[in-house]
Amino acid sequence: MSFQKVEEFLNDQNKSIQSLYKPILFNHWMSATTGDKEWSDKHEQSLKKYFAHFADQEAYQKVVALKKEKSLTPLQARQLGDLYNKMVKNQLDQSELGKTLELEKNISYVFNTYRPTLTGKQVTNNDLLHILKNSNDNEERKEAWLASKQVGKKIEQDLLKLIHKRNNDAQALGYNNFYEMSLATQELDMNTVFSVFKQLKDISDEPFRLMKEEIDAERAEVFGVKKEELRPWHYVDPFFQEAQPVSGVDVDQFYRGKDLEKIISNTFKSMGLDIDDILLRSDLYPRENKNPFGFCTNIDRIDDIRVLVNLDESVYWATALLHEFGHAAYFKYIDDTLPFLLRFHSHSLTTEAVALFYGRLTKNVEWQKRFLEVNEEELMEKLPAIEKMLQRQMLVSARWMMTFSFFERQLYENPNQDLNRLWWDLVKDIQYVNPPEDTSYPDWASKMHFSLAPATYQDYLLGELMASQLQHYIETNISSDLFRPEVGTFLKDDFFKYGASLQWNEKIKKATGDYLNPVYFIKQFLN
Repeated sequence: MSFQKVEEFLNDQNKSIQSLYKPILFNHWMSATTGDKEWSDKHEQSLKKYFAHFADQEAYQKVVALKKEKSLTPLQARQLGDLYNKMVKNQLDQSELGKTLELEKNISYVFNTYRPTLTGKQVTNNDLLHILKNSNDNEERKEAWLASKQVGKKIEQDLLKLIHKRNNDAQALGYNNFYEMSLATQELDMNTVFSVFKQLKDISDEPFRLMKEEIDAERAEVFGVKKEELRPWHYVDPFFQEAQPVSGVDVDQFYRGKDLEKIISNTFKSMGLDIDDILLRSDLYPRENKNPFGFCTNIDRIDDIRVLVNLDESVYWATALLHEFGHAAYFKYIDDTLPFLLRFHSHSLTTEAVALFYGRLTKNVEWQKRFLEVNEEELMEKLPAIEKMLQRQMLVSARWMMTFSFFERQLYENPNQDLNRLWWDLVKDIQYVNPPEDTSYPDWASKMHFSLAPATYQDYLLGELMASQLQHYIETNISSDLFRPEVGTFLKDDFFKYGASLQWNEKIKKATGDYLNPVYFIKQFLN
């Protein structure tokens, strides 16, 4: 087929997809910011229309044929590859796709509006996190932790139906299960991914064991219990995905009374990146019926980029703010002359790498001194503890991400097994956390990603590896001071602008001269 014919087909596809795309993200934003079922219903309808486009069998067969053409340009090949990965997952009867969307919609509505009950009163997730961070009352902590898991039981039956439905759909398309299909259509080789994770687990076992013993000794002393009596509610995060501050260091104190909006703006401006327009469009503070979590959305893939968070004066939400605006900066500086299909990240792990790079700044001494304006003498006094905090956080979060990923793979490979038992077996094996007395409750299901962002969590850990690789390259080749305009220039010109025009591993190689390599993460956090 001639170059012109391929271009005409791709132009038609880009125009059609662009018109269908914006309503999905806008309706999702409105649902998340209002909690109104009306917007949730509209979101479902827009998703149905979007997926119906990719279900077109004639267009799918044309994509399959065009992919075999030998004279394709790199941009044509990338667009056809993206179309294929979207279409192959939608070659099912529309009624079957509608059943999946209905289950997802019901679960999403619960997550957006559900408020757990503690001592007979409805509370927010932030209320529960506050207790886990600050309370020394064992019973209060246990009740708060149990309350954080209530939503898991609320959605359990719909979630299990959804998992089976996803698997059935994937098998109808020729895959063994949904997880295998998801990684394949994300350009991820499952064996390679889990080989890297296994390597990281083995290398980090001993340093993590030593660190966990230190953490447990601190927690046991605080609560007046033996280390072996510690349970999940003795840690500051319901899933132990966050490390509690090093003993004697109250990191939250640095954030009290600070203008986080100004701090985030100044951070990005120091690197030559302007995100003030995105701040103005964003929804930053908690309120009733608002989604209690956080995300960034690029509604039109042009300039309507927004962030949702639920800020309070804590390192937790400051980290989330930096993280989400890392996504936002990535989206903003993608080359807007690219076709619509390619005005996106080449893989979610690439935008996660940038978001994680920025999220780590809350543990960066220079950032705390320059942007939080923390007293230098106080910082130097606490420097060893702050550096230990970053290492703790990276090891704790890496082990958490491995737990999630190993569980999710097995969840889809055999959803009929005792999942609650499997969950706690993996938590104990990887995170070294003692299970609660009752392991028959679907505690795992309270993590929203299993329901609404399936087969994506491995990207966070791969993103951590890429973040370390980017930071190593910047500090070695661009500037040892991260807060300089040339850092932003490098990110814009060598990473952001290419969007999805490069495959994710080719993108990191183009930027740093090396394919994704865990050695940079290991050097940064395990040495």
